[in-house]
Amino acid sequence: MPDILKTHFLVAAVLALSSCTQNTEENEFNITLRLSHVFNVNEELAQSIELVAQRIEEKTNGAVRVLTYPGGQIATYKDGVEMVVRGAHFISVEDPSYIGDYVPEFTALVGPMLYNNFDEYRELVKTPLVKGWLQKLEDKGIKVLSLEYIFGFRNLITDKPIYKPEDLRGVKLRTPGSKLFIKTLNAMGAAATPLPWGETFSALQQGVVDGLEGSEFTNLGTKVYETGKKNVAFTNHFLGACGIYISTDVWAKIPPNYQQIIEQEFVYEADQMVKSLKQKHAQVIRDLEAQGVEFNHIDRAAFEARTLSLYDGELPGVTKQMYDQIQTELTKIRSKASPGETP
Repeated sequence: MPDILKTHFLVAAVLALSSCTQNTEENEFNITLRLSHVFNVNEELAQSIELVAQRIEEKTNGAVRVLTYPGGQIATYKDGVEMVVRGAHFISVEDPSYIGDYVPEFTALVGPMLYNNFDEYRELVKTPLVKGWLQKLEDKGIKVLSLEYIFGFRNLITDKPIYKPEDLRGVKLRTPGSKLFIKTLNAMGAAATPLPWGETFSALQQGVVDGLEGSEFTNLGTKVYETGKKNVAFTNHFLGACGIYISTDVWAKIPPNYQQIIEQEFVYEADQMVKSLKQKHAQVIRDLEAQGVEFNHIDRAAFEARTLSLYDGELPGVTKQMYDQIQTELTKIRSKASPGETP
């Protein structure tokens, strides 16, 4: 089925399954929202989202139900965000580069080689700069409930050590279908190969791709190491982060007291998730090493030089001015940071 027909079918299906009723006389309201993401049920993000869904239903006395679909069971990536834009009763959980298709500043926000730790990103999204971008996005029909679902820095996972860009020559790496991911991995020296997550393991085993990129948490949670790809290069080329997106039209249907509950729960759980990841990261590294995974550092300056051009016309709508604005804010944030801050 062509992609555009598939998207139309998914939108129609979710709209048909969704329900929203409001009886003004009895002051009753009910809505069912379907939430989709690509993460495995064993991963931290998936478990955090489940907690949010449970608490929202409890605190609204069942008036707001969030049905979760992990592992890409229904629309994800570009299709998921498009369903939000089309007004489906749907919550999309995706990398901000996918909303960058509508407001390109969000592609720049999660561009390569920007952050040294989680807190730099979290402080940046609270600045007036990014808040202005959020308003632009609402004008496009997308309400952001959170941008802070961080799941770790993304690194290269291959069957040989990677130290410098030249080591990636001829290496086919699985990537999501985001233009940002594809162009970044190509710029780093690899041959980016976009594939759905559900096809990745078979592609690795059959030699369709030579490796992939992802966080240590994904590596452990989904047992990527069982594919034989046991070398991890600490490229930290992307901060793995997801935003939570809902249609502005759907959001407007929800009474303010329920809006407050929904937003508070997503914000709270994002904070809890980051705290948990910071506490667990060292142990995750040890657990992967126990499975034979080996880690190495890279020539970061060489990779940064390769990817800098992406901020100057390589990505649709992304400009050097956006990059400079982000760097200005990061300089301010770093000047206030405590020495020795970790991810």
